[in-house]
Order: sequence, then structure tokens, then C-alpha cells
Amino acid sequence: MSTYRARPVPAAALDELRIRDDSGRPPRPFTATEDGVPIHSVGSPLRCCLRPVAPGERIALVSYAPLRRWAQERGADPGAYDEAGPVFVHAEHCEGPRGETEFPFARPGALRTVRRYDTAGHITGGSLLEIPEDAAAGFTKAFDEAFADPAVALVHVRALEYGCFHFEVRRP
Repeated sequence: MSTYRARPVPAAALDELRIRDDSGRPPRPFTATEDGVPIHSVGSPLRCCLRPVAPGERIALVSYAPLRRWAQERGADPGAYDEAGPVFVHAEHCEGPRGETEFPFARPGALRTVRRYDTAGHITGGSLLEIPEDAAAGFTKAFDEAFADPAVALVHVRALEYGCFHFEVRRP
């Protein structure tokens, strides 16, 4: 078992995002469907509980600024590195992940960026990860490399194709 754990969107942030997202818009909840109405959502990653969307669930696509929220907790100023992007969350309260979540959305062959941030919220580098068959070993190696730099405080994992935030890992 790795010492690294994927962190979902925090509950307090979810409460706020369900009222107004990080781009200032109210959410527009909808029911997830397999036929693409209103958008293809089944199987998309839920950042509140770190699992795929199931058909029939009430979800919302909201704008989320993970670095901004992390920086606010610490009094840091990420400056130009602050960015918001789309994430799926449950439209109503969610209990969060069920049990320990090591590395969600780890489909072998999928491409992820592993972005490194320092205590000021500034990006200090990153790497490309093609998820191997042994996803845990691949993620652990990427995080070991990232946290080998003592300046790295946290890492964001994002999808390469869309740039969507998947999860955060903090220094163990």
C-alpha cells in the first residue's frame, strides 16, 4: 500500500460549489444518461467521491479552482497559476469516497499530467504519466519523483486530453 492518497474535492468546497462555482456561476444539475442527453456523463469521474458517474445519478458540471482553495487555506498567492476548470460532482450532498482511495480513474494507457506546486502555490514542474498496467506502481513512482524535490508541497493529477483536474496528492 502506498503512502500517497488521492484527495477528493473537500466537503466545504462542495457545499459552496453546489451554490456557485469557482467561476461565479450557479450549477445546472442534471441526471446522468448513457445516450448523451444533455451531455455524455456516464463513466466520467466524480471528484466528490472519486468514482465514475453511474446512470441516473443527479450530477453537476462545475468550475473548480483547486489550487486557489488550497492557497486560501494557507494564505498563499498562486498568482497566474490559479486556474479553474470543469469537474463533475454530485448535485446533492455526497458522503465522499467509500474507504481508502489510492489512485482513482487509473485506466491503463490513459495519459495524465502530474503537476508540482510549492508552498506559495507556484508550479515547480511536472511530468507526463501514461498509466501502466500496474497503476499503483506508476503513480507511486511519479509521486516519489515529484516529492523528491523538498520544495514540492502538493501535486495535481490532470487528464492530458482535457486538462481536467482529477485529484490532489499532498506531501506525505
